[in-house]
Amino acid sequence: MLKNIAGYAIASLLIFAGSKASPAQTGADTYKAKCQMCHGATGLGDTPAGKAMKARPFNSLDVVKESDGDLIAVIKNGKNKMPAFAGKLTDSQINDVLAFIHTLPK
Repeated sequence: MLKNIAGYAIASLLIFAGSKASPAQTGADTYKAKCQMCHGATGLGDTPAGKAMKARPFNSLDVVKESDGDLIAVIKNGKNKMPAFAGKLTDSQINDVLAFIHTLPK
């Protein structure tokens, strides 16, 4: 009987753990809400707002060569016309957005 209880507990934990959203999925939601209006669905900055603000495409050489730390600093502090998201997004949300950005086509 103890084996069955332990088995149910393990199965329940696995189901619960499997239902958690991955950072890229969570990042996708935040990206859609906070970033997509300028950077576009594919990160090319090809939206009207992105063009007006001269949003850099994520696949441009100057963005690709930046480290994750550099990109996190840009998200937190803003750059040029991009607003700062420090205080608007948690560190976890920023990391999740960055994980999502890495999934976008290059």
